[in-house]
Formats: sequence, structure tokens, C-alpha cells
Amino acid sequence: MTAARWAAAAALAFALYFAVQGGEYGTLDLLQLRREEKAERSKVVLLRTIVDSLTKAAKAIETDPRVQERVAREQFGMLRKGEFLFRIVPAESSRAPSAEPRSPPRAPRDQ
Repeated sequence: MTAARWAAAAALAFALYFAVQGGEYGTLDLLQLRREEKAERSKVVLLRTIVDSLTKAAKAIETDPRVQERVAREQFGMLRKGEFLFRIVPAESSRAPSAEPRSPPRAPRDQ
């Protein structure tokens, strides 16, 4: 092969490579964009599921008396008439009495 043929083959190879990989959006860029699109579509599906469940919950809170009562009791601590609230305080958060007995307060001395 002559030098001109080698140069033509190299130019053809470069042109083919540039046609596949070169330019603003080459093959690698296209593959990356497809991966990103797939990830974004899965996020959209997840967000639609969340929106649907929140919409159902909001509608239930607005219209269902049982759900309204449950929310009022859990979120706001509301009670029905005649009910009593008992709170159990964990031992570590309550103050334990000191081990030493306290002496009664002394009367002031007259001087």
C-alpha cells in the first residue's frame, strides 16, 4: 500500500469513528442519556405512587369519621367525654428520689 492509500484509510477510519462517537451527542452520550431517562422515569413512577397514597389519605381525613377520630386522638391527644388519659413516664426520664433522707426544715433561732 502506498502512503496515499494509508492516508485515505486513516481518514476513512477517522470519519467512521467521528460519525459514531463524535459530535455533540455521540454514542456514549446517547447511552448515558438513556440511563438517566430510565432512572428519571422510575422516580416519576415512585412519586406518582406517593401522590396517589397521600391523595387517598387526605380524602379519608376529610370524609371518613373513623379516620378523623383516629387522627384527632393520635396527633392532637383529644379524648371523648368521660375518657381519662393515663401517661406512663419511663423511669429514666422521671426524677428518682435521692438516696439520702431529707431532714425537716429547722425553725429560725432567736439571737
